Amino acid sequence: MDVVKSINARLGNKRLAYKNLMPFAGKPIWGLGIEKLREAKRVDEIVVTTESELIARVALDFGASLLARPVGLASDDVPSIPVFHHLVRDYPCAVHVNFNINFPLCAPAVIDQVVELTASNGESLSRPYSAWAQTRACPENYGDPVSISAHNHEYEDARAGKTDIHALENLLGTYRLKQSERPAELLDWIHPQMAQGKHSGSR
Repeated sequence: MDVVKSINARLGNKRLAYKNLMPFAGKPIWGLGIEKLREAKRVDEIVVTTESELIARVALDFGASLLARPVGLASDDVPSIPVFHHLVRDYPCAVHVNFNINFPLCAPAVIDQVVELTASNGESLSRPYSAWAQTRACPENYGDPVSISAHNHEYEDARAGKTDIHALENLLGTYRLKQSERPAELLDWIHPQMAQGKHSGSR
């Protein structure tokens, strides 16, 4: 049984820029998510689908396969289902599990249970009409959860001077320098062909 596990990785975030590239337990959250999927027993392929060269480079660093997401599937208002359809078209599988990395400490055993439950019952664990209920209700003194902003995001580095962790050119430049010997796997982002939805990575 082919089991493909994916992470949907869109660069933009309205409340906290590049939040999933920030270190969590010493690693970018996206990288930590890839490692959690790899620790699961039942997995044949780990795919990161993204429109961003920066995210593609982070995913490549952690050994994931890459799928260039068309620009039309990369906006705020696109639901998950069309993104999943695009992924399984390029990576056919018997079971597809999407890992939401907002919960990076999910135990690999839980991921295995999802695969086993799906394989035994032949049913998905969610429906196309499921939706996240958004509300401004929050506990007293916790502030407005919809209006979160990041402060003090500039840090002084003796090697590079002042670095803004929210500046795309700083983050991307670091990965381009580090991965200068691996251009073939990143052609979809260096020379964007997003409309074709080409994929790259080891299969």
